[in-house]
Formats: sequence, structure tokens, C-alpha cells
Amino acid sequence: MPGNLIGERFVTMSFGESHGTCIGAVIDGCPAGMPLSESDIQKELEKRRPGQSAVTTQRMEPDKVSILSGLFNNLTTGAPICMIIWNKDSDSRTYDTVKSVPRPGHSDYTSFVKYGGFSDYRGSGRFSGRLTATFVMAGAVSQKLLRHALGIETVAYTKQIGSIRLEEIQFDDARKNRYTNDIRCPDNEVAKKMREAILKARRDGDSLGGIVESVTVGMPVGLGEPIFSSLESDLSKALFSIPAVKAVEFGSGFAGCCLHGSENNDTFYKDGDKVMTRTNNSGGILGGLSNGMPLVIRIGFKPAASILRPQRTLNLVTGGEVELSVPGRHDPCVVPRAAPVVESMISIVLADHAIKSGHVPAVLNG
Repeated sequence: MPGNLIGERFVTMSFGESHGTCIGAVIDGCPAGMPLSESDIQKELEKRRPGQSAVTTQRMEPDKVSILSGLFNNLTTGAPICMIIWNKDSDSRTYDTVKSVPRPGHSDYTSFVKYGGFSDYRGSGRFSGRLTATFVMAGAVSQKLLRHALGIETVAYTKQIGSIRLEEIQFDDARKNRYTNDIRCPDNEVAKKMREAILKARRDGDSLGGIVESVTVGMPVGLGEPIFSSLESDLSKALFSIPAVKAVEFGSGFAGCCLHGSENNDTFYKDGDKVMTRTNNSGGILGGLSNGMPLVIRIGFKPAASILRPQRTLNLVTGGEVELSVPGRHDPCVVPRAAPVVESMISIVLADHAIKSGHVPAVLNG
């Protein structure tokens, strides 16, 4: 399957480049009969739109979505859904040096070699975080499908920035409060400390990384197709497709690797007619299949690669080392804008598996 497609039954294609004419997404396999409008998509895009605060890039893109196909009378028809955003505020002047002087931490060198120098290097082209807007477009459709058909909801929020970490928080509190500040951390006091750390890094010409935590509730039992399309396998692939992601863990994750089995195993009990576990160290997945408990994932983002602080790199033409400072409008930390992207990628995968497993029919009842 080509690298710009994800999914088997709910198939998403992302297209466009950071400084190209437009970016967009095409969904094939969305069931017919679901209410959908541009406002549904726009609401999610607003959560990741650039230029909204001092902790994000100052590129001022309106990110106004247009749905070109797949709708009739505000209902999905079962035909491919094509959505686009026109790029309005790209500035390519600072990227001329990237052709021969690759930025440390970026895809400049690897893409140059792979595509023989023909790749669009402006704003990192196809490798830019700008393309996460296409994930959010498709994610908005998949989120509505999951809510409409199964009552599934995903909530992602900033868990950690640098060494500043949010402790455990209740799902309802996270859902209610994650967008009450520009860090997307559901604890406003912790968010203030995170914000200060990001702004200090920006003043120092540097950047910070962090962690997004995601919790999905309403999961049925049995989503996943072992072995190579297990729920963990497909979710990991999707999440690692987000630029700057370098780590993904489920449930107790790496911490669970330091425990005894007696500590990490989730014991079963029955609550009425529903089988539950007393703990959720598995993160809602057993044997690659959803077990009905909340799906808990943490996603680690590296520090943003574009920084003003001078770094050593290589001039590919002369072969000599040079010093490079990266100008332009860049996020000092990508994590605050990543929460809606994480929600989208998880929802895209869950929609695909829900259709494959028969939990979602080909035609909905409006």
C-alpha cells in the first residue's frame, strides 16, 4: 500500500505540502447516512490551528476547510469524502539554504537522498507538521462516526512538558478542562509552569519536547485483527506517523516492565452484566484486542528541531562543516497543538477496526 494511505475499510489519504497550494484528505469507506457538515470539521481544526498563542508558531493560517465530495443534504453518501484547506500564509524565503545545508533533526538530508533532490523542501514539504491538519480533517469524520455509531470518545491532553509532569487526573476533568489554556493541560496551575518553560526555551533560541496522554472510553470488546493488524500494531503505526513522535506506550508501558506479574496483571470481576478489570495496566488491550476498558496511550514528542541556537551541520555541496541557525516561524514545543492530532489518529484507526469487525454497518440511520 502506498505510504500516503492508512486503513483497510476506512481508508484515509493525506495530500499536499507545507508551502504548496493546498493540503487535504480523502476518506474512502465512510458509511452512508451520517450527518456531517464543514462546521464539524472546522471545530476540530480550530484546536490545532497555528498562530493562536505565544507557545506556537506565528504562521497565521485560517485553516478554513471545504468539503468537495461525499455529502448530499448534509449526510454522507458512501462516496469518497474529499476535504481541502488552501495555504494562505506560507513564506519560503528562509528555506533556500536547506537545499544544500540540512537542518539537524529534520528530514532535509534523508528526503534529499530518497527523492534525488526533487522533494519540496519549503517548510519541510511533505514532512511538515503542517500536514497534521489533514489528519485532523479525517479525524473529525472518524470521531463523529465513532460517537454516532458506538458512543466512543477519545480525549487527549498534555501530560508532560520537559520535566514538568501532570499527575493522575480523572477522565471527566480532563475532558472538561483540557482546552481551558493554550498548553492543553487540564490542570491550569501545572499548565502555567509548562508555559513558562516553553517560553524560556523560545527566549533561549531552543525548544522542548513532551508527552500527550490519550484516553478512549466506550470501547467494545474485540477490536483488532491479530497478529500484524492488532489494535496496538495499527495504533502505533498511526501515531508514529505524526511528525516528531518518538515514543508510544500503552497502559503501564515502560513502568510496567519494572513490576512483577502479580503487580501488573489486571484481575477480572463482574459489574452487573459487564466484565471489568480492577486495574487497567494493559491500557485496554489484551492479545492485540480491545477488552472493553479505557484505551490509555501516552505519546512522546521530541523537542522541535527548528531552533535559533547555532548548530553544526554539513554543506552537502562543499562537504565542509558549517554553523546553522534556523530562522522562521516555528513551534518552540509541538505538544500543545498535538492533542487534537493524537485524538484524530487514534479515531481514524478505531473507525477502521470498528467497520472491519462489523460494529459499524455500511449504512447508518441518520
